[in-house]
Amino acid sequence: MIQAIGLTSDPCRGRPAVVDDLTFEARPGRITTLLGPTGAGKSTALRLMLQLQGGRGVALFRGRPLHQVRQPAHEVGVLLGDVPGHPGRTARGHLRMLAAVAGVPADRADELLDVVGLSGLADQRLAAFSLGMDRRLGLAAALLGDPHTLVLDDPAQGLTAREVAWLHNLLRGYAEQGGLVLTTTRDPKEAARIADRVVTIEGGRLLADQEADDFARTRLRPRVVVTSPHARRLAAVLVQEARSAAWAGGLTAQRSGTAHPRPAPAARPRPVASAGDTGTVQPVEVVEESGGRISVYGSTCAMVGEIAYRHGILVHQLADEVGDTGSRAAPPLERADGRRGDHRPGHGGHAAPRGTGAVWGRAATGTQGAGASPRVPTVAPPGPCRPLRYELRRLSGIRSTWLLLGGTLLAGLMAALVLGHQADASGGRVLTGWPDILPLPPLAAAAGLLGALSFGQEFRFPALAPAQAPVPRRLGLLGAKLAVSSAVALLFTLAAVLVNATALTACYGTGFLALPPHWALDVGATACLAVGCAWAGVLAAAVFRSTILGTAAVVAVPLALAPAVRRLLADGNLDTVTALSQRLEPLILLRWPGGAESWAPTAARLLSQPVSGALAVSLAALFFAYACTTLYGRAR
Repeated sequence: MIQAIGLTSDPCRGRPAVVDDLTFEARPGRITTLLGPTGAGKSTALRLMLQLQGGRGVALFRGRPLHQVRQPAHEVGVLLGDVPGHPGRTARGHLRMLAAVAGVPADRADELLDVVGLSGLADQRLAAFSLGMDRRLGLAAALLGDPHTLVLDDPAQGLTAREVAWLHNLLRGYAEQGGLVLTTTRDPKEAARIADRVVTIEGGRLLADQEADDFARTRLRPRVVVTSPHARRLAAVLVQEARSAAWAGGLTAQRSGTAHPRPAPAARPRPVASAGDTGTVQPVEVVEESGGRISVYGSTCAMVGEIAYRHGILVHQLADEVGDTGSRAAPPLERADGRRGDHRPGHGGHAAPRGTGAVWGRAATGTQGAGASPRVPTVAPPGPCRPLRYELRRLSGIRSTWLLLGGTLLAGLMAALVLGHQADASGGRVLTGWPDILPLPPLAAAAGLLGALSFGQEFRFPALAPAQAPVPRRLGLLGAKLAVSSAVALLFTLAAVLVNATALTACYGTGFLALPPHWALDVGATACLAVGCAWAGVLAAAVFRSTILGTAAVVAVPLALAPAVRRLLADGNLDTVTALSQRLEPLILLRWPGGAESWAPTAARLLSQPVSGALAVSLAALFFAYACTTLYGRAR
């Protein structure tokens, strides 16, 4: 059960609150729809309930506010707008990445792709998805955690009639299995077709809370539907009879391609008298449709049937319907991938999953909550349950990562082949492809860019934070990104060394392997520089919320900070290498295995590089800035 009590949004810039003291309930096993025009506050109400926006009131999900639920993805499945997925990621890759967020097995992604009819498009890129496919993928993502509740913001907007029919069947099957569905819509006809209960809001306030039958009877126009091979003649007879003294009400006839003195479009129904009103004349309207079908508003089956009988008009169908609820003749589009539906159809027309895992929500048990919080706190979405697996799938699931790594390896190889002709080039620079004209080796710059993308993509394609909510700042997520970026930088350096060494040996012979002494320290220093650049990219992108600014922070280390560190070191009385060697002299006097004491001058030279000092200063500043922004966000 969902209990929304006194939901009120904070006023903005002197304007009234978008949602003002909204209270309603949604029960399991039913579909509840928030109905209202654009700007009525439907989306804001959902954001208040999900604690994505600050305000007042309380929203209880089975007796608990959402911030007290340990694993929200297992309690509430959310679809707010389009799927915020990277356009270069596949449908299967996107769901497997989100499976790590929800803490469910990766094979559940394939189950849900089959449920929503996208298994044949599992390897299709999201950039090629239509709006209907995007909605199906969003529903699959909402169902990943096997939630008890589905919260959907206008899921049928922009869909075709067949896609809407499929969506209704899916949601109806979910509700009949005990799940709770809360949706929003702007169309009263849509609400009458799908909902069990309609909560009408206007101007952010509750206007009506009705069962679907009561809503259809009081808010929509009942009509008499007639199907006849002589529909045009019957419509003319009804017009003639309505103008006689026998009918006290007015009549407006509207036909396809025929002009009438008083046209009244059926899309804008006028209010009719309720059963309790006496002495009120109902307006009558005849609308001729295609296929020998007419709709009569403001009349009854008995009256229309009597007129048809008196004039000898054959009638094939005569029935009462709820007016303006749309046509249900279009069959639902069960699958979007072109495959035949060979699965076992479940109750209500939805597709039952193959395998042993349950797809629909758990058994519905409503619990009555006690008390109301005076204010709805803004809670950032939780981080992934399995952050390391999430980060690996996020990094490897798009082609740009592999293209960047491959292009960098190729650039480093070309630089190494050129440096192989220079006799004065050090072994470390040759093996890592680092020309003197570049402030950073190509592999370090690529590692910094990948690090910036790791957080930059979270803000641009917020898989962890739907509906433009703040990206979660969790130590587990940060640690996973730092660990993965470090591993990629180290493996990237090792791969570059192996590729360059193999190519240099093939081009210049085995004699080239006689490298200068302590070349391994140069390679290790380059690897550490790559790791440091990757960390700087991760932290800078997290602080500035941008991939471009994160990459700029990495580039600024050798271009801006390194010259400043060089000037600072030049002001000293002693040479930097000499001073560092004096510091290391007590350690050099010790007996180290393998002649490690001979590495001290090389190590001192590497540690005294201005780029190393500038990178250390940059990392310290970025760690401090990240901590400050995280604490500020939690305090706010």
